[in-house]
Amino acid sequence: MMIHPLRTRFRSVVISTVATVALGVVLAGVPISSLAASPSPRAEKAGISSARLERLSATLESYVQDDRLPGSVTLVMRRGEVVYHEAHGWRDRENAAAMPRDAIFRIASQSKALISVGILMLQEEGRLLLSDPLEKYVPSFAKLRVAVPREGGGYDLVPAKRSITLRDLLLHTAGIAYGAGISSDLWKAAGIQGWYFADRNEPVSAVVERMGALPLESQPGERWVYGYATDILGVVIEKVSGKTLDAFLREKLFEPLAMRDTHFYLPSAKQNRLAVVYGADSAGKGLYRLPDGNGVNTQGAYTRKDGVAYSGGAGLLSTASDYARFLRMLLAGGSLDGKRLLSRKSVELMISNGLGDVGYRDGEGFGLGFSISTDVGRRGVPGSLGEFGWGGAYHSVYWVDPREDLIVVYLTQLMPAGKIDDHAKLRALIYQAMID
Repeated sequence: MMIHPLRTRFRSVVISTVATVALGVVLAGVPISSLAASPSPRAEKAGISSARLERLSATLESYVQDDRLPGSVTLVMRRGEVVYHEAHGWRDRENAAAMPRDAIFRIASQSKALISVGILMLQEEGRLLLSDPLEKYVPSFAKLRVAVPREGGGYDLVPAKRSITLRDLLLHTAGIAYGAGISSDLWKAAGIQGWYFADRNEPVSAVVERMGALPLESQPGERWVYGYATDILGVVIEKVSGKTLDAFLREKLFEPLAMRDTHFYLPSAKQNRLAVVYGADSAGKGLYRLPDGNGVNTQGAYTRKDGVAYSGGAGLLSTASDYARFLRMLLAGGSLDGKRLLSRKSVELMISNGLGDVGYRDGEGFGLGFSISTDVGRRGVPGSLGEFGWGGAYHSVYWVDPREDLIVVYLTQLMPAGKIDDHAKLRALIYQAMID
């Protein structure tokens, strides 16, 4: 598998403050935030055609009008300029609340990249190494077993060939799924399945301690398996730092980066900005509002005042502006606004394909927290070698293209999403707007 060449230097990114509050009023049944606003006059300066960007607005609005998307916020930066920051559709359709640009979204697995940065920070402080075995921090993982399919059905449990390392967890090569797979019966019996933690009344660390006795889906280092790896890393951060994951991230990332609207549990004063979750009807009859309450397929427990389950793998809420600041720091090689959070070499390590011969997707590898483009032609979509990004279960997506000095953050709340092709259209319409 081809490993992309890394930059040896990153461009510094400077951004002007952009207004983050859109009008929350309705005109003739159409939310004001959906009416196409003129793209930033800075677009041409950044090598983006404002006229061609209008195609993006028209397309995103068409999804709302066709009842395929409730609403979205899209932020595009190029060469340090915000060239597009628009909201479309509804934050809450039933209550006629338009989507504002500062809407708060459940970002699910977009939480993972922040945890990866936290682990790299602790390595830079000399408090851990990526090569450390997991049992050094969570002793219950000392005697690992792996589920192996048995001919004719069922499975056997065999000893793991080696320990899980922190690097395995970052790369998702630890062999730990989301409680599914061969040994799902044991994970189900332990009450540990699925990625949703917000409604649990116990810390994630208590759940992770119990995971150590459950079987892996593959031998450590032998296969890419997506699952609880980053939740486990969040627990490692807590044990090494002596702080809750919430307190650690607030001190190390949220406050230095001025990510003022990023939380595990949303303060009451901000709850009127939380976007409602909708699902796409499998029969193609439009969207439906998910019920209120707890659970992954509902509006969720993210507004509870007594939440203690800080899920590093999928627990954060954020805005497009906040998340873009985090990505700007990575694009700039670990610093933002004169504050260095990571060294340039740590960032280069994060955005390198670390899988080697372990398979992932055609034309893509995986770094320490996100996918990496390794072959543009084989991948088959517009982009660049070395582009990195990921997404979330509520149908959000982001990517950073260092070669083009480009950042894209697209947030919506749609689960299940059905057969909507908005991610592909988003990518095509952003790259077609480039004029140099």
